[in-house]
Amino acid sequence: SYSRGFSFAAASTMPKATKSKSKQPAPAPFIPGSKPTQAAAPKKDTSAVLFDSRKLNFGIGQSLKKGLDLSRYVKWPRYVRLQRQRKILYQRLKVPPSIAQFTNALDKNNATSLFKLLHKYRPEDKAEKAARLKAAGEAKAAGTETKTKKPVVLKYGLNHITSLVENNKAKLVVIAHDVDPIELVLWLPALCRKRNVPYVIVKSKSRLGQLVHKKTATAVALTGVRAEDEHDFAQLVQVARTSY
Repeated sequence: SYSRGFSFAAASTMPKATKSKSKQPAPAPFIPGSKPTQAAAPKKDTSAVLFDSRKLNFGIGQSLKKGLDLSRYVKWPRYVRLQRQRKILYQRLKVPPSIAQFTNALDKNNATSLFKLLHKYRPEDKAEKAARLKAAGEAKAAGTETKTKKPVVLKYGLNHITSLVENNKAKLVVIAHDVDPIELVLWLPALCRKRNVPYVIVKSKSRLGQLVHKKTATAVALTGVRAEDEHDFAQLVQVARTSY
C-alpha cells in the first residue's frame, strides 16, 4: 500500500507538459485601390531551345498542309469564273459554226496593217468638234464661210452599221471577237455574206473602242477611203474575202 501511495503522490506532484502552438503572422491590412498579390509562377527554362514547338491543327480555318494547292481556296472575281466556265463549256459541247467562227481572228500582221489604216479615219472627239464649230461660227460672223465636204470617217454603232450593210454602203466591216453576249453580233457575218460586204473578225472590242473614242465597240465600218489609201484598202479587202 505504501508503494501505491508513493506512486500516486509522485504522479500528482509532476508538472504537466504544455503543447507548443505555432502562430502564423496576421495578414496585411487591405489598402483600397491595390491589387491582391498572387504567388509568382515558376519560370520556364528557355535557355535550352530557341523556339517552342507547337502542334499544328489542320482543321478548317487552321494551319495549312505543306504543298497544298491554294488556287482552289481563292475566290476569283466573277468575270474570271465566267470566262473559265465558258471555256470549259466550249470544250465539252459541240459549238455551232456561227459561234466557232469568232475564234478565228485575223492574224497579227494583217491586223496591224488594218488598225494602221483605221487609225487614219478616226472620228473627231468632243474637243475637236468644239474647236471646229467655234471656227465655223467665227468665219460665219466674219462673212468668210466656206463649204467643206463631209469627211470620210469610221462608222460605229450596231444599228448604224446594220443599216449601212443593208443599203450596201459599207465597204468593209470589222467585228470584235469577244462581244458578250455573242448573240449581239452573231447574225452580222451572215448579213455581210448575204449583201456581199467583206468583213473581218479582230481582237478585240477594246481596241475597236479606242478608234472611236469609246471604251468598247462591237463593230466598226468603212464607207470609203481616200485616194492615197486605196491600194492598202484593196489588199485588206482581198484578205477578208479569202479568210472569211
